[in-house]
Amino acid sequence: MARRRQSGEGRADEGRIGVEATEQIASESRTDRLRIRAAWMYFVEQMTQNEIADVLGVGRVTIVRMLAEARARNEVKITIESELSEIVRLERALERTFGLQQALVAPLTAPNADPIPAISAKTGSFLSDTMKSGMRVGVGWGQTLFSSLPFISAKSLTDFKVISLLGGVGVVRRYNPAEFAWRFAQIFQGDGYLIPTPAVVDSVETKIALVERCGLQEVFEMANVLDAVLLSVGGIASATTFSRGGFLREADREALLARGAVGDLLFHFFDRNGDLVDHPVNSHVMSVEVDRLRAAPIRILTSGGAEKTEALLGAMHLIAPTILITDEESAKRMLEAVSAS
Repeated sequence: MARRRQSGEGRADEGRIGVEATEQIASESRTDRLRIRAAWMYFVEQMTQNEIADVLGVGRVTIVRMLAEARARNEVKITIESELSEIVRLERALERTFGLQQALVAPLTAPNADPIPAISAKTGSFLSDTMKSGMRVGVGWGQTLFSSLPFISAKSLTDFKVISLLGGVGVVRRYNPAEFAWRFAQIFQGDGYLIPTPAVVDSVETKIALVERCGLQEVFEMANVLDAVLLSVGGIASATTFSRGGFLREADREALLARGAVGDLLFHFFDRNGDLVDHPVNSHVMSVEVDRLRAAPIRILTSGGAEKTEALLGAMHLIAPTILITDEESAKRMLEAVSAS
């Protein structure tokens, strides 16, 4: 019996060592990435150390140390020699082009690879570092957001509140807004607040009645004091988001296309300029208004894919994200589209 206990303890120790090793690798990866970004800004963009410190949110002494380490590692010669350099170039180009505080670009194994796993992993890592005690976070929904959940490091946060920004879909499926909000709150042992209604109702009168007479006013008012919003966009090409929930007929999709819709954010359909299109669905959706979301100091947009290029470009105007998380091919398409316009 003693030997069996020791064997079990050994396996537990191995498990702990494995977790610690994984965490160390993740930490080293973030450190490497930050160092390469600093080197790129200093040697390629000719930014001062103080400017770099402001952009990366660290002290000037840290920047001096990272630049010295980059030189010691031979990562800086005439050019920055690292597999991360192309990714950093894309990130910096996105930041300058769209006025972002930070862009995070996930590399792909091949240009035609499914971008969702890579974007989701990058999103989960970012959220693990960004979510803090006392925050109130409004969340959207979608496959990319749901797929990021396994990549978020669970931890207990004090006074952490998650507010779902959208009512539920009519059919219970994996990518239900309520399901994502609940699981996201659970990861941080926080409180979740839901909008227990359909995502889209039949009239403006029904929407007003539900908000004012069914106890939803408090949830909607919480959107006025959000510290961060976490959102994704859907494309209009197939409108699968609405089709899954039974909210959009083909005639509606065609009408939206005719009015210039390129995608949706929380079931609000918008055009390439980020303006909401003239269609009843935009006034029947049970979600927090876009204008209120823009007031959140941290606005995280995570999405990608060839079918969402136009939607991402429109969302740059609609929500004005402070953080964009996408894949390298989507980043290239967005930058090329802006250059061509």
